[in-house]
Amino acid sequence: MVIIEERFVYQTETHLTVMKTSLFFAGDGFAVYDSNGQLVFRVDSYGPDTREHGELVLMDQNGLCLLTVRRKWPSLHQRWEGFLGEGKEGEKPIFSVKRSSMIGRSSMTVELFVDPTEEYHIEGQFGHRNCTIYDSAKETKAEIRRKVDATTNVMLGKDVFLLTVKPGFDGAFAMGLVLVLDQINGDVADVDDGDVADDDGDGDCDVGLDTTAQDCNLTC
Repeated sequence: MVIIEERFVYQTETHLTVMKTSLFFAGDGFAVYDSNGQLVFRVDSYGPDTREHGELVLMDQNGLCLLTVRRKWPSLHQRWEGFLGEGKEGEKPIFSVKRSSMIGRSSMTVELFVDPTEEYHIEGQFGHRNCTIYDSAKETKAEIRRKVDATTNVMLGKDVFLLTVKPGFDGAFAMGLVLVLDQINGDVADVDDGDVADDDGDGDCDVGLDTTAQDCNLTC
C-alpha cells in the first residue's frame, strides 16, 4: 500500500540498517541503508535541541523531503502527526500516532487518514529496539530489532538497529514511525551490549532471558 511513495513499497521482505547520527551534535539524526550499503533515507540534526522543536523531516538519499513528522500541541497522549513533503502550513496530516493509554507503558495507535478503514498498532519496547508494527488484522508489517554483526555474532549498540519491512508495506512510512517512536520513547540503558547475540543456538537475537521476557510483555 502506497502511503508516502511507491518506490519505497518493496515487493520482497527488506532489511534496512538504521544508524543514529548527526551532522554536528549527538541528537536526532539518522542514516538508513539497504542490504547493499546504499543510502535510502536520512534525517539531519543540526543541534542538540531538536526534540524541543517537535519536528523532524525524513528525506531520501538525495535530500528530497518525503515526510515531516510534527508533535501536536497540546496532547495528553503525546500525539504526533505526519505530513507529506515539507508539511506546509494549512496542509492536512496523512497519519497520526499516539499512545493508546496515558498510564504507564502502552501500545501506540496509528490512524491513517488517507485510508480511514486501516489502522496500525505498534507493540514492543522501542528503547530496547524490540517493536512490531501490525495492521488491523494483526498481520506484521514491519519490525524493529537489534542488529547483529554477521562476522562476530555480537549484538551492536542501540544506535545501530534493523528495520525489517514486509512485502507491500511502505518503507518510508515505516521509517516515519521510527522517528516518532524515537521522540516519544527515547533510549533505555544498554543491557548486555557486546554479548554474543544468539546464546541458545535458535538463530534469534537474544538479549538475555529476563530481558526477552520483559520485552514480550511490555509495550511502547
